[in-house]
Amino acid sequence: MRLALTLLRRKMPNGNIFIGKNRITPKIKEGHMAGLKKRLQQEEENMFYLRHPYLTLDQSWGHAKELGKHESWLQKKNMERQKYKPDVTIEERYKNLRNADVWD
Repeated sequence: MRLALTLLRRKMPNGNIFIGKNRITPKIKEGHMAGLKKRLQQEEENMFYLRHPYLTLDQSWGHAKELGKHESWLQKKNMERQKYKPDVTIEERYKNLRNADVWD
């Protein structure tokens, strides 16, 4: 009985079983391989679209200007800036001290 238990016992690695040199690696299953194939196929499709863009460089040059994107972006930026208090310089902070400074 004791001999069978020792022979059939699975040898555990030294230290933590999840990290390090002697860790137990998970078994690769069919679902893992299917997910990997799907991710690789998606990556290949993305690379295809990057290699063959919809617009050429000449066509894409200046398209944002025609759509007015820069002006709308500037308008949004100005609206956000109006929400905050205006910038104050050091001279403006100490302006009252300079006016009260009188030499006799």
